[in-house]
Formats: sequence, structure tokens, C-alpha cells
Amino acid sequence: MICQTDISNVKAELAKNIGRKVIIKGKKERKKFFEEKAIIKNTYPAHFYVKNEEKETNTSYKYEDLLTNELQISIFDGKEYFPLVPTILKPKF
Repeated sequence: MICQTDISNVKAELAKNIGRKVIIKGKKERKKFFEEKAIIKNTYPAHFYVKNEEKETNTSYKYEDLLTNELQISIFDGKEYFPLVPTILKPKF
């Protein structure tokens, strides 16, 4: 069960990393998955925005998707990418 504290913690982590490069992995359709490189642009109460580096488009995602493992995000710390939310469950992609 997801509680408000979990969402607040994820939001705070993303807010600390605004402007950093990320890799986002998620499910597109039934058996199709996507992976994109982007930059965290902004955080809001229910979602956050990223800007795709290649396509120059903005996309929004919900914090709940990170906590339910529907979406995975890895943040670039200058040397390598590390996962924002450690995967507890078996990855879906």
C-alpha cells in the first residue's frame, strides 16, 4: 500500500535532482516497453515533468508509477546512473 509519506519522499528526491539527466524505463503497451533519456524539469503535487533529450518533448509521469514499479527512473550523478527507488519487486522490463 502506498502512503502519502512515500509519495512525499519520492517527490523530494526528484525535486533535489531537477536539471539532472535521467533514464526512464516503463511499459508502453501490452508487451512493448520504452526507455528514454531525459532531464528532470519540474515537480508538482501529483506528477513530475521530464524533457526528452532527443525529441525535445516534455512528458509528465505520476509518482505512484515509480512506487508501483510501473516506471523506473535512474539518475545520473556525474559518473553513472543509479536507481531513484530501489526495486523491491521483480522488474517488469
